[in-house]
Amino acid sequence: MSSMMSVDEKGIESNEKCIDHKVSIVECDEIGVIHGCLFADAGFKVIGLSPNPHTSELLRNGRISAFTSIHSSVKKHLKEGSLSLSSDIRKAASASDIIVLTIPTTIDSNKKPDYTTLEKACREVGMGLRKGALVLIAETAGPGVADGLVREALEQTSGLKAGHDFGLAFSPMMANESEALEETLKKPRILGAIDGRSLRVAGHILNMITSSEVIQVSNMKTLEAISLFQSMKDETTQALANELACLCERLRIDFQEVLSVAAEGKVFNLPSPGVINRRAWKDLYLLKREAENVNFNLRLVRLGRRINDEIAECTFRLTKDALKACGKTVRRAKVSVLGVSRRQNTKELPGRLTKSIVRHLRRKVRNLQVYDP
Repeated sequence: MSSMMSVDEKGIESNEKCIDHKVSIVECDEIGVIHGCLFADAGFKVIGLSPNPHTSELLRNGRISAFTSIHSSVKKHLKEGSLSLSSDIRKAASASDIIVLTIPTTIDSNKKPDYTTLEKACREVGMGLRKGALVLIAETAGPGVADGLVREALEQTSGLKAGHDFGLAFSPMMANESEALEETLKKPRILGAIDGRSLRVAGHILNMITSSEVIQVSNMKTLEAISLFQSMKDETTQALANELACLCERLRIDFQEVLSVAAEGKVFNLPSPGVINRRAWKDLYLLKREAENVNFNLRLVRLGRRINDEIAECTFRLTKDALKACGKTVRRAKVSVLGVSRRQNTKELPGRLTKSIVRHLRRKVRNLQVYDP
């Protein structure tokens, strides 16, 4: 029987004691791999789980994370045995004291959140969940999902009660796609839980695997809102920058100079015009569904999304104007797109809008090259 929920701060304060506790990372995508390495670095025995054999093969080769700095850490832990791989969630859960859920929510063709994979994984975890274990959710979800769908699926399949028989906590990694891994890991971890004991134990665990501050909130639903509201702020700020940049083009004002001088004089700070990151694109639809459930219209962020979606057409228009100034037609032009990743030194697939820009150019120009080192 797992005793994780009865541990105090002295119970696993050393690497020698950590090795007695197993951690399962359910779904080894990028966030999952990062957590797996953090737990392995702290001395825990880690099981990385993915039902997809292709994902496991990529992980064995250290290629699953876009953060190249973590590849060597993955290979090291696999070689030393502190990290192992499996596809059997139920079996791994039955042997684990801590289960970390890092399953990203997908958005379906109707732009609705699809929690099918998360719910299925929770039911598999519940079939093997031991009394006294801690379940930690480390991916963004809509308000009420942690204390609703996740809790219910775990309780129904395990026959155990959250907050009494097992711990349940929520602490998503606030990762920004434009940041390096080191910057992300320095950010405070915000933590919510179903009860005081889960909050205490999860807080102690997070303090062991990260050197950043752990900030506690009163409940998991509040934390879900904090995570999504961060993305909404990014979305609307990017929309403002994009709209003002388009205005500056019409007024023949150098928008980059405006940004530079405003930042230097501490007047205001805005991002450079560009595409919004994939996380913000997804998070809007997570929040939008919950808003619709209470009959609330998210007017500002929906308008921001429309503005940001228009950046592909704006990029093409600027390209067309630049070619015209050089005496060239669009159809006969050769155009190169230099760089598709938002971060340096990352093997990162381009986001939805980046692909949209490339597709738009490909339809219009004779010769298009896309290059990223």
